[in-house]
Amino acid sequence: MLKGLLAISGQRGLFKLVSQAKNSIIVESLIDGKRMPAYATSRISALEDISIYTEDEDVKLFDVFKAIYEKENGGQAISPKSSGNELKSYFEEVMPLYDRDRVYVSDIKKVLTWYNLLTELELFDPNAVEEEVEGEEKATEE
Repeated sequence: MLKGLLAISGQRGLFKLVSQAKNSIIVESLIDGKRMPAYATSRISALEDISIYTEDEDVKLFDVFKAIYEKENGGQAISPKSSGNELKSYFEEVMPLYDRDRVYVSDIKKVLTWYNLLTELELFDPNAVEEEVEGEEKATEE
């Protein structure tokens, strides 16, 4: 699940929301575990709110990660340091209808970097989320 995971503009990697302070939030780096304040002036994006442009409709980042996960059988994606053409053709395999005019190579690099980090730390498993949702649906029915 991507809930509570954040990307902060100008900061490398991803962060986990720890708590709220008076004029900031406290985040913890997934890379090194260090905690720091993130202020409202920083551009902070929750991963669960990020979408990728396609020719039809926007696709949630979770669904993009899930498509990569299925393509790689739960393993790592190609290196985000690959050439621009390699990244575009890889992303096209994962998201055939992505909008080539609005999704840049830098966006693809970010998505692949985040995906690889989350799978390396075993924080992304779309099957676990589906089981959670099914469990919640059963509890609601009862």
